[in-house]
Amino acid sequence: MRAWQITELGAPLDVMKLVEDADRPVPGPGQLLVRVRAAAVNFPDALMAAGQYQVRPPLPFTPGVELCGEVAEGPRTGERLIGTAELPAGAFAEYALMDAAGALPAPGHLDDAEAAAFHLAYQTAWFALHRRARLAPGETLLVHAGAGGVGSAAVQLGKAAGAFVIAVVGGPEKARVAAGLGADLVVDRHAEDFAAAVRAATGGRGADVVFDPVGGPAFTGSTKCVAFEGRIVLVGFASGQIPAPPLGHALVKNYSLLGLHWGLYTTRDPAAVRACHAALTALAPRPLVSARLPLESAATAVHDLAAGTTTGRLTLLP
Repeated sequence: MRAWQITELGAPLDVMKLVEDADRPVPGPGQLLVRVRAAAVNFPDALMAAGQYQVRPPLPFTPGVELCGEVAEGPRTGERLIGTAELPAGAFAEYALMDAAGALPAPGHLDDAEAAAFHLAYQTAWFALHRRARLAPGETLLVHAGAGGVGSAAVQLGKAAGAFVIAVVGGPEKARVAAGLGADLVVDRHAEDFAAAVRAATGGRGADVVFDPVGGPAFTGSTKCVAFEGRIVLVGFASGQIPAPPLGHALVKNYSLLGLHWGLYTTRDPAAVRACHAALTALAPRPLVSARLPLESAATAVHDLAAGTTTGRLTLLP
């Protein structure tokens, strides 16, 4: 089978190699062999290639953490499932492995590319907004990277929850994307100070909930425009800068800093993950898939995503 492999750590364009005659993975206990119908590209794919992610599969490994796959053998043959790949047999290949207990039914209203992009981003956004921040109707939600993969999901779910959604983006094209997703206000951070824009839009009150997958300046600015008893949910650090939280400032201003490592729920509370999937399937949001690419484009897609030049979700169709 064709599969991308990483034999040494580094930049995706340097270390990701497409192998034409890779061995098909063999499922172990509790695993499913699936034919990859579509794989979604995620920021952790770039971090994992560089050895900078909390999960470090043994070399060599096939990257790709998220997919829509069709069970290839056994009693569940033909089932269309979504979820995470069981590394080192990742999703950037014609066949991959999935955990039988963790794989979830692909929503019928989504095509393969949309289904592949449905799991991680929407689960992350849902747990951040509802489980961690307890977002309430009528509150103001500030979403950083509002045109990106997980940010676009947060914009959609925030609107569905009845919030006033402010999306921060980088550039006019991304501003158009965020507006199309339903954001009530879009702020181009290249053109204006987002903290000032948030204060102006809320009459000086600030954002009740901040969804931050960026870190760095995004976090620092958020502390200047978070509301009294507001909640800042730390989802990731796509900027590459992990801020040192100003705890004295949090105390004086009465706001909360909340961490979200969604992967912990898969082991600590898998029932919550399944309940979230059921709620999201019923809500039926449609992922913004900006590109459906051939498998050969995987390394370039991971590079582009890490460089911050993409919008929505990139998917690979083996």
